[in-house]
Amino acid sequence: MKLAINGGAKIFTDPLVDWPLWDEKEMKALQRVLESGKWGSLHGEEVFEFEKEFARFQDADFAIACSSGTTALESSLRALGLQAGDEVILPAYTFVASATAILINGAVPVFVDIDPKTYNIDPNLIEAAITEKTRAIMPVHFAGRPADLDAINQIARKNDLFVIEDAAQAWGSAWRGRKVGAASDFGCFSFQSSKNINCAEGGIILTNDEEHANLARSYVNCGRVEGGIWYEHYHLGSNLRLTEFQGAILRSQLDRYPAHLQQRQTAVARLNERIAEIPGLSTLKSDERITANSCHLFIFRYDSAAFDEIGKNAFIEALRGEGVPCSGGYSIPLYEQPIFKNKSFGPFTHLLKERIDVSALHLKNTHSACYDQALWLPQAVLLNDENTMDRIGDAIVKIYENRQELY
Repeated sequence: MKLAINGGAKIFTDPLVDWPLWDEKEMKALQRVLESGKWGSLHGEEVFEFEKEFARFQDADFAIACSSGTTALESSLRALGLQAGDEVILPAYTFVASATAILINGAVPVFVDIDPKTYNIDPNLIEAAITEKTRAIMPVHFAGRPADLDAINQIARKNDLFVIEDAAQAWGSAWRGRKVGAASDFGCFSFQSSKNINCAEGGIILTNDEEHANLARSYVNCGRVEGGIWYEHYHLGSNLRLTEFQGAILRSQLDRYPAHLQQRQTAVARLNERIAEIPGLSTLKSDERITANSCHLFIFRYDSAAFDEIGKNAFIEALRGEGVPCSGGYSIPLYEQPIFKNKSFGPFTHLLKERIDVSALHLKNTHSACYDQALWLPQAVLLNDENTMDRIGDAIVKIYENRQELY
């Protein structure tokens, strides 16, 4: 059977992705806000109620909604008292915001390699990266798969460090039965438009520490404090609030999310089974301590040796040709981003340009993930039925069996 990119019949002729998903709930919620005349979160109840609902859903005591996952990270680091020149350890395989949230506080991101079996930060490498200036560890629950919180929190306690969970992709994910995000000092989530729960842009901060929560809320609300006079500002904050329209959409999205969470996990389990049968492809390592996974992405790994040394990008183009929206994910390691090569650190450039030098940095597993191995399917694909998952497997088998067409 000829590959679709060479004129053969496609496995899928209809799109596999329909996103965002919405219905009458969102429409009624938006109309409710519109007609109330209370469009800002300081005057209405939608954002306030969403904070309570999301905190309860994610097993946290306190929740502070904000404008994005990025500003959630920025505000959390500030609330922990991070000072200019402090260091924060994080994985190099993540979105740039994990690092820029550190930089925008005048601090230094210290990159650690990932475990190739999980694509999360390798906890065995963290302690070697700790210095007298280290203040925090920022694990990323990549694609919704929880990082090893047992090991990370143990290292943090031993070295008197904070832990900020970058849980931007991990709504509903759980480690040992406890939802991520509130298992450490702070957890930060995103509601950007590609996310499993979305309102176009938005984020939220979770914590179980009331003092930290109050500081984070102040930074999100122009430096005001709870019960304070309106035009008195106690901290260096910004206006990072959500609108009531966003809060209303998020409440509707959260309401249907548990069913979607289960559907994605079921789809991933089926895809894992199919891909295990195909030479040259492997899935991420199972871990019984992960008791829920948001499955924001389906991640699998490509070994070109089994495909006669055909590169990852050629495989991706062939799979796209069959109608499967596959990508190679991050095209470069985070430390290879131009911001680090150019040392463009804004008002902190004078302070950080001598402290940050990534010119000689090469993290083997991160490099391999970016350039050779990582394959991503977007989360909306996982909301299709089991038959669709099997046909995705069929498309991959078709490419393997006809790999000579890719020479």
